[in-house]
Amino acid sequence: MLQDSTIAFPSPATLHTASEIAVQPLGRGKTTAMVAEEVPVGVLYSGIPHAVMMASPADLEDFAIGFSVTEGIIKSASEVREITTQQTCDGVELNLVLAPERFQAFLSRRRTRNLRGHTSCGLCGVEDVADTRADTPQAPAGQSFTQDAIRRALAALGGHQQLHRLTRAAHAAAWVSCEGDILLVREDVGRHNALDKLIGAAMRQGTDLAAGFCLITSRCSYEMVQKALMASMPAIVAISAPTGLAVRTAEAAGLTLVALARDDAQNVYAAAHRIDDH
Repeated sequence: MLQDSTIAFPSPATLHTASEIAVQPLGRGKTTAMVAEEVPVGVLYSGIPHAVMMASPADLEDFAIGFSVTEGIIKSASEVREITTQQTCDGVELNLVLAPERFQAFLSRRRTRNLRGHTSCGLCGVEDVADTRADTPQAPAGQSFTQDAIRRALAALGGHQQLHRLTRAAHAAAWVSCEGDILLVREDVGRHNALDKLIGAAMRQGTDLAAGFCLITSRCSYEMVQKALMASMPAIVAISAPTGLAVRTAEAAGLTLVALARDDAQNVYAAAHRIDDH
């Protein structure tokens, strides 16, 4: 029997993204509901622990690549020689074997720490406040797209959000062509994880991240802009609002930032030159 202070994570044998649990709606009889699962996911490089994030236990190899890119540890999926996934009693460990030069660079920047992230964590590799502005890349030239392309993607996105439809507790990040076709989607209980998974999946599949835009179902805070820039995305469209720092960072880097995106209206906050009909 578990002690009161013990958290019960899903067992490795039954690890999945959603579970059915008993629930009692107020004023009604008992029923069941589907809830999203989150588990600790440890990221290691050649056996050296780097971070522990809370994430949905799906598309974890995509997450490993995307997280490594947005942490600045690798620049492309080809710099990872191998990924092994090990389920433990407490969660999942992802061990990445890096190309020798990348592993040496990782060792040279590493300090003795383990990073423990929540599903809302987005600056996991930062140890000093000044580091938040360090090495922010410029957005690539990219290609232009239209307001109709944004509307088309918004209308189609719900059909790709299986975990959210089931639980109402997951964010999505999608890669969209300049014509508005959704090419790739990843979901997670954490908005940053969803974007990392999308980036990793795109890089593993060889998707051209200069030809299109990223669509996210969350607010667009600074770290979402930073992740998009680290992945060489030219544009990001958010359903919810941006923060001031996100807008200033996007403007300085030349990243097109559209937010409060709805079927009937969208606001352009930075780099409007990529939107044809603006």
